[in-house]
Amino acid sequence: MKTSTQGDASQLADLGFKQELKRDIGLFSVFSIGVATVAPVVGLYAIFSLGIQLTGPAWIWLLVLSLAGQLTVAFVYSELASEFPVAGGPYHWTSRLAGKGYGLVTGIIYALAVTAALATVAYLAAPWVSLLLTGTEPKGIARAAIAMGLLLAALIVNARGIRLASFLVNIGIAAEVLGSLGIGLVLILFFQNQPVSLLVENLSTAPTLATYLTALAVCGWAFVGFDASASVAEETAGAGSNIPRAIMGATATVGALVVLVAAAITLASSNVQALVAGEIADPVTAAVTENLGAWSERPFYAIVVTTFMACIVSMQAYTGRIVFGLARDGALPGSKKLAGVSTGSKVPLAAMALVTVVAGLALLLGLNDQAIGTMISFGTMGLYATFFLVVAAALYARASGRWNPAGAFRSGALGMPINTIAFLWLAFETANIAWPRPELAPPGASSLLVAAPLIIFALVTAFAIILATLRHKEQK
Repeated sequence: MKTSTQGDASQLADLGFKQELKRDIGLFSVFSIGVATVAPVVGLYAIFSLGIQLTGPAWIWLLVLSLAGQLTVAFVYSELASEFPVAGGPYHWTSRLAGKGYGLVTGIIYALAVTAALATVAYLAAPWVSLLLTGTEPKGIARAAIAMGLLLAALIVNARGIRLASFLVNIGIAAEVLGSLGIGLVLILFFQNQPVSLLVENLSTAPTLATYLTALAVCGWAFVGFDASASVAEETAGAGSNIPRAIMGATATVGALVVLVAAAITLASSNVQALVAGEIADPVTAAVTENLGAWSERPFYAIVVTTFMACIVSMQAYTGRIVFGLARDGALPGSKKLAGVSTGSKVPLAAMALVTVVAGLALLLGLNDQAIGTMISFGTMGLYATFFLVVAAALYARASGRWNPAGAFRSGALGMPINTIAFLWLAFETANIAWPRPELAPPGASSLLVAAPLIIFALVTAFAIILATLRHKEQK
């Protein structure tokens, strides 16, 4: 009788790969990686101020709408990950469902988008680290240097193996629970200063359709990263059943926490009008310290730094697996080196090192506030484009009869309707996020800078298509 690990290795062999990475984590750890990467604290604190300024407290319902859409995407990802539990999943999934060329384009966009997102999270983390240690907020080269130091620290952790990384991520989850669920419940139960009816008001000039669409685009940032669980499939025991549970569980858990904390901060505020007007630079910290007292500021910073660090470790690990998955298939320049696995810890160290270097170089954009905004927007756009390409390939394969889900997680008759809803949601939201908007660019930005994320995405896509074409010719 086969053990679970033997069954996992056998399934991987059936997909054409041998077991090289160390299968060393279980359901809770892979769930934690998903939660840490989606990161309710990181995601919400990055978008709260902009969301409430655009449409007032009612922006929370756009969070709910975005979560509902992303749950359908997570469902499709779960079916794919269950049947094809391979590192760097989307590249391999789409290659099988829609052809190698399509898969390579998807994989390259995915790798670059997540690398940009990794740099973004490190950049956003830097001020919290400085506030915790020195009480001051860094600027320019100091902020970039702190962010690079966080990337290097994460690489040292990830180089020691997936078990240590998952252990530290689990600590981050404890901080996530304290920083989101704990603080959210305390604020709602003991420090509610506003009526619940406020959550359906805007408290500003009547929002237009355009501002609602902009707010919905902003909400998209809060619900990316659940795919991280799929990227460590080759290191997860019982991957065929545990990865889908982790994907769905992480998405639903983070979604509930984000909505809870967004509501709690709004209702605990003594001056919501000031939030809507953008007069409070950091609404989250302000709500905590205003209600719990000044003593809570440093402990709160420590919680936020811990959650950011867990997110960086998790993102770096899963981005490295994306590159490893591409390289193992010979899809990248220098594939032989990038597909290497370290002898002791059994991790794709070269791939993670490359990701860290590229993310570190991207952080140099942080020397210019306008340029860093472009990177942040490109990362979100690229992630949603990847979601769309994966879901579109799955829908095409279902409709054409090329794919009938046969993994441990499958939806039967519900698969096609859910896949169709996910496709329609992503077609809309991806276009919505990609649409150039002055509101999401730095003040006074030129029209060229406003359109820069879309231009960069177009260039990345063109590069991916050229690379896929050249690879196809080489294989003939």
